[in-house]
Amino acid sequence: MRTRTLVALLTSVIGGLAVVGGGAFGARAGIRGQRAASQRVVDMLPVHADWWRERLQHEGQLTYLAIGDSAAQGVGATAPGRGYVGLLARRIRHRSRMSVRVVNLSVSGSTTWGAKQDQLPKLRNYTPDVCTVSIGANDIADFHPDKFERNIRAIYGAVPSHAIVAELPCMFVPDRERKVAVANEIVHRVAGEFGLTVAPLHVITKRVGLRRTFFNSYGDLFHPNDRGYEIWASAFEPAVDARVDTVAAIRHYLSAREAEDLGSEAGAVASARAEQDTEHAEELEHGERPGRVERLRQRMTGAIPLPVRSGEHEREHDHNDDDDDNDEREHDQPHANKHLQAQGAPAPDTDESGTGHDRPHAPAHRAEPDGQHGGVGGAA
Repeated sequence: MRTRTLVALLTSVIGGLAVVGGGAFGARAGIRGQRAASQRVVDMLPVHADWWRERLQHEGQLTYLAIGDSAAQGVGATAPGRGYVGLLARRIRHRSRMSVRVVNLSVSGSTTWGAKQDQLPKLRNYTPDVCTVSIGANDIADFHPDKFERNIRAIYGAVPSHAIVAELPCMFVPDRERKVAVANEIVHRVAGEFGLTVAPLHVITKRVGLRRTFFNSYGDLFHPNDRGYEIWASAFEPAVDARVDTVAAIRHYLSAREAEDLGSEAGAVASARAEQDTEHAEELEHGERPGRVERLRQRMTGAIPLPVRSGEHEREHDHNDDDDDNDEREHDQPHANKHLQAQGAPAPDTDESGTGHDRPHAPAHRAEPDGQHGGVGGAA
């Protein structure tokens, strides 16, 4: 018994040590992998920055401007264009059917203070049709609510009134989530003061859940990967679509001078004109159709017009022309007969077509009473 007990104890101890050793080995391997991924992120930074800087030289009918940090640069994606800014640019191009120039002013590692100092001065050189702002995640490590609000207020006051600003994403760590909640309260309050649209990034990333967020993250467990950036882009898409439709209405219903004079009111004026056009088109469409009462009256009175094919319409038209010619000949025939009788010649009989050839006298037709026809279908 003692031997069995000793063997069982030794087995338990060895198994426990193996689990602990395996866990420690896995943890060390995970730490090494995370450090390697972080180093790859560092190597990505200049590559992504150069890629977006090159895009500044491209011309486009629409201008999309982005303010942000490494997430706006697309760090963690397989290519810079697979970040949320690149995905939104592609969506704008497809929805508007216009070429798009992307002005990505974001800087990797930027905080709200860095965006205020470095990115806002460059913003003055552009007049974007679409503008997105996603900044503040790097502030959470050393978070000061007062400083954060001052910087956010400066940024939101400088961007166009149609800009779309994003919440901070969900970080799932309790201590950080408490700070994120305070930051997002500031984002919503200041955005409401300036009349800006807020993209619900925190709501959407939290709904995804911790497990999916883990698999949608890059190896450094901070930046999203391709799937993660698709989720980020979905937070902006409804507001971006609405803005693109407004820009299209402005281009269609306002001249460049009108749009410049109206300023922030241009979108509302263009949308009102678009609604008027839609209502006018509906009125014309319904005006060509008889109303419900009119259709009922037509059914009761039998006055519903039957569709006539093109060949039948032409034959009917030719038949009406022949009838008109016959009426004219019949009207002129008595005068011709009187002229012949005056010269002593008998008046010739005419057939029904009014050709004037002699023919035997036909028996006189019986006169029909008024309002009655001689046969089925009304033929005399």
